[in-house]
Amino acid sequence: MSSADVLSYAILGTGLLVLVSLLLNVWRILLGPEITDRILALDTLYINSIALIILLGLYNGSALYFEGALLIAMLGFVSTAALSKYLLRGDIIE
Repeated sequence: MSSADVLSYAILGTGLLVLVSLLLNVWRILLGPEITDRILALDTLYINSIALIILLGLYNGSALYFEGALLIAMLGFVSTAALSKYLLRGDIIE
């Protein structure tokens, strides 16, 4: 077994664990008792999807996936900040 095979298996195993965490995040979004729990689960969902895209980029050996992960990270940050501001003040734009 070569080191490339070990790396491939490690990436696949990690990808499966990230998929399980994505499912748990969706479960928390659907059944969260309060809106703050849902916002936090949505933010964690973004982080886990970024990790999954980076793992896919490592598995395929392409750098394009990293740009997509960066784009999702920026959108996730802005949306979490906007949702938190709306939750605190009731208005996004002042």
